[in-house]
Amino acid sequence: MKTDLKSLDARETEAWVEELGLEAYRAHQLRGWIFKRLASSFQEMTNLSKTLRALMEEKASISRLEKIKTQVSSDGTEKYLFRLDDGHLIESVLIPERDHDTLCISSQAGCALGCRFCLTAQQGLERNLTPSEIIDQVIQVRQSLNNPEQLRNIVLMGMGEPLANYDAVKKALINLVNEDGMNFSRRRVTLSTCGLVPYMKRLVDEVKVKLAISLNAADDKTRSLLMPINKVYPLKSLIKACQEFPLPKGEKITFEYVLIEQVNDSDVDAQNLAELLSGISAKINLIPLNPHRGIDMSPPSMARTLQFQDILLKRHFTTIIRKSRGRDISASCGQLSGDPQS
Repeated sequence: MKTDLKSLDARETEAWVEELGLEAYRAHQLRGWIFKRLASSFQEMTNLSKTLRALMEEKASISRLEKIKTQVSSDGTEKYLFRLDDGHLIESVLIPERDHDTLCISSQAGCALGCRFCLTAQQGLERNLTPSEIIDQVIQVRQSLNNPEQLRNIVLMGMGEPLANYDAVKKALINLVNEDGMNFSRRRVTLSTCGLVPYMKRLVDEVKVKLAISLNAADDKTRSLLMPINKVYPLKSLIKACQEFPLPKGEKITFEYVLIEQVNDSDVDAQNLAELLSGISAKINLIPLNPHRGIDMSPPSMARTLQFQDILLKRHFTTIIRKSRGRDISASCGQLSGDPQS
């Protein structure tokens, strides 16, 4: 079986080339071609001899997702549908900004956590993605851009719970941020989690990227209703982990809060949220629910959303109402499904 080089980190690549009897510096050459020059074949690696390229063809692969569909929203957001080798489908979303682009990538095909407001959760978990499948979303989108350097922000907020696929996600993150990988700034890579507390603690020790918490309620009863994972890691343990999470100077943990009419959008909910996050260096993203098929909930009115925000602002929290992007192509938060018809 050929070795998938996109799934190896720098140390593993070096060990692999040495097993083949090659000089260690060949690992740096290979990683430069794959992660910086975005080579899709060994024949592009012109500083390798023909003999060495032939050996690479025999022993290794540069895996590649099959891009089967691209949709463009009226607001410029782009959604990519990729097919995995076994036929499963995943989606990634490119969000253009004035001076940069942000790419939202998936870490699983489907999701097992069952959040009520999320369309991905309705299909259940099909399987985890490999490190190469995670990072190839970034590589392929960057290849497609007129200005590849415009893509500067990566968020793991697509299909799946990243920390439920910890080992593969960690390796993909290392290849994203390390200098001999794609060299993204660690401050521009954000992992969003529902709150798998033990893996949050491992993350900070093993790879340092920004953290976002999908919170969505300030009391256990409501959060358990919306997010079954809260029964395993209730708010007390989640907030304790956030309080202990070491942050670089000036950095905040982002808390994502999907606003749902008459579920978690009252003044009392806002006040409870402020109390819950008291003492944490927090930024709050308010996300009015993005409706989709199979859901019996609605977003609150803009007036209610603004009132909720105002309560948090008066408590001196940085609080942003996140504008939905790509809703007309089902590319907004909670709408990803891997459905070719969506």
